[in-house]
Parts: sequence; structure tokens; C-alpha cells
Amino acid sequence: METMKDQTVRWSMLVLGDWTIYLAATAAGLCYVGSVNQPFAELEAWVEKHRPQSTLVQDDPWLKPFATELMEYLQGTREHFSTDCDLSGTPFQLAVWEALRQIPYGQTSSYTDIANSIEKPAAVRAVGAAIGANPVLITVPCHRVVGKNGSLTGYRGGLPMKTALLDLEKRTNRGVKHG
Repeated sequence: METMKDQTVRWSMLVLGDWTIYLAATAAGLCYVGSVNQPFAELEAWVEKHRPQSTLVQDDPWLKPFATELMEYLQGTREHFSTDCDLSGTPFQLAVWEALRQIPYGQTSSYTDIANSIEKPAAVRAVGAAIGANPVLITVPCHRVVGKNGSLTGYRGGLPMKTALLDLEKRTNRGVKHG
């Protein structure tokens, strides 16, 4: 994993109904979307582990474009995100995360499908680990990955969050902003 130079990680908290989600971005783009209703400590721990030379600064106005797109998605009026992401991972993780971004809104893929799409058909377990390490929930739609038989599988945000996101997409997959 590449070493991150000293930088500022700006953060904000998104509130929609009974959901609160912390999000963070660098000058290069969105780098973190947290799990629903988790404490700020989840974000702090992620920054400490993945961007240890960084300074965390609350900056609601600066994160507004990211928060707006996430809010539109959660309200069922956006299918695709147009803001940049600042993803840092191994080449394998980056390939998996890019494959996740290719799963169409309202559809699902299996871990095997993702492994095949990155031309690593034997790496299904490694694909699962890379998906579990996805730092940008929702925007990089790891919630769209299900078991081979269609069953819901683990999700960093928890299965209730995964279920809610998949249900949202099933209800609203027509006439939504494509950003």
C-alpha cells in the first residue's frame, strides 16, 4: 500500500431521518463513507490506520457536494455519483472497487461475478476481503454484492443497512439523476 503524504482529511456528518453517516474527503476526493449510526471513533480509527499522517478537520461547507450527492441517493433521486473519490489500496483492491462501480443501480452481482470481471476467477475469497475493505460505502456500491445463490452476505455497514440500500434501489430504479 502506498504511503500517504501529510494531508488534511475533512469530515462532515450526514443526517437523514434516523440515519447518521460520517463522510470524509481529501483534496483529491471522497475517501470515506462510514456505517450508519456509528460513532465518530469509526472514522478516527480508519484515518489513523489508512492515513496516519493526516489531520482530521470538520468542514461541512467543503463536504457539501459529497453530502448532497449522498443525500440525493438516499432520497432515491440519484443513481450515479459524479464527485471524485480518493481511494487508496492495493492494485487488486482498486480493481475490485472499480468493478463494484460497474454494477448497475438496482442490480446485484456475486463475488464470483466480480472475480471473473477482474479476470481473477480463482480469487473469490480475496475479492470478498477487498470488498470488506471498501472505505467508501454507497458511492462504491459494495452493497450490490450478494452470495452466489442471491443471499445477503456480510457488509461493513451491517446487513440492515445493506438491505435498506438494496430495497431503496429496487423501489427507485427509474427516472433518477444520472449525475
